[in-house]
Amino acid sequence: MPSISRKGNDMPESPIRKLVPYAEMAYKQNKTVYHLNIGQPDIQTPQIALDAVSNHGLDILAYTRSEGSYEYREKIAAYYQGKSIAVSANDIVVTTGGSEALLFAMGSICDPDDEVIIPEPFYANYNGFAKASGVSIIPVHSGIDDNFALPPIADFETLITPKTKAILICNPGNPTGYLYSKEEIQSLVALVQKHDLFLVSDEVYREFTYDGNVHYSILQEPGMEQYGILIDSVSKRYSMCGARIGCLVSKNKKLLTTALKFAQARLSPPTFAQIASEAALGTPQSYFDAVIKEYQERRDTLVSALQAIPGVRVGVPKGAFYCIVELPVKNSDAFAQWLLESFDLNGETIMVAPAAGFYSTPGVGLNQVRIAYVLNKESLIKAVAILKAALEQYTD
Repeated sequence: MPSISRKGNDMPESPIRKLVPYAEMAYKQNKTVYHLNIGQPDIQTPQIALDAVSNHGLDILAYTRSEGSYEYREKIAAYYQGKSIAVSANDIVVTTGGSEALLFAMGSICDPDDEVIIPEPFYANYNGFAKASGVSIIPVHSGIDDNFALPPIADFETLITPKTKAILICNPGNPTGYLYSKEEIQSLVALVQKHDLFLVSDEVYREFTYDGNVHYSILQEPGMEQYGILIDSVSKRYSMCGARIGCLVSKNKKLLTTALKFAQARLSPPTFAQIASEAALGTPQSYFDAVIKEYQERRDTLVSALQAIPGVRVGVPKGAFYCIVELPVKNSDAFAQWLLESFDLNGETIMVAPAAGFYSTPGVGLNQVRIAYVLNKESLIKAVAILKAALEQYTD
């Protein structure tokens, strides 16, 4: 019979979504499931974006340019300029979500068997993007003991080989919520310039920083014109995950010309979603002020409740809306499945994302989960109470 490709067989399952069948079984048993597993905000999408689609005035839903409409790219560039990132519309390729931007970036800079160094734990789909591109991920470990800070530059440098093409970071981080400091970014910039590598920065959570911390982009650093690749998305910033609009941003013209060829192969990004995303750029700062305040309160509520559970450790996020939680269990995959299949507290249970899938090193993160604090504070308090009761009952 016909066989599946080796690449297809090697594609990893999503640690975020693979437990969905067990959640569906829990629903059939009339359980309430608190979803801590996926970064789907419950924050209202800006009305200005929804209204733009409702009032579109189009007679034909036509293709746009492969790199995205010029009007939208001009407005994105203006947004970045307001963040001290000096780019123009011609430095931007609009993509179908940040995911496609990452695929375009890997496809543009890497050949099969080339290597990309990534601090782990990292966004689980980086594994999938790398497999799809024939790229090898070389992990450099960060740990909960120092709150997942940037590993020492020497740890990166020892991993660089002739096959190394890039270093990839997520800032603020998914799944850790860690926010790299200006000094940490500068140390990475110096490293890629020294070794003639690309620095790819996934900055989709840029807006969400806490405790007075400020995001610093790789493209704010001078001399990054040939080295820097910024990945972005409207999904989290405007609570528009379903729009599937992102972008790849760089001053490197050869890179952009190459990425555009990938964009032409898929024709164009979706028209309605660009209309919504362009309108969303008019969202007032008051929207973000309220959202950031809400997320910071959720973080504080969640972390405080988790720290009160015996045997539980938690990394304290400085940004985004995720944290890594270390549990007193041997295998969080088995525990997460048990929560959905066999446990409830007064008819309620929780769904978490086992953290091993956010690592590339085998056997690491087996006793950890990622929790997304995208639920309201009352639900988070209930969810942690369920987790505490579950840990008291669970036996490996």
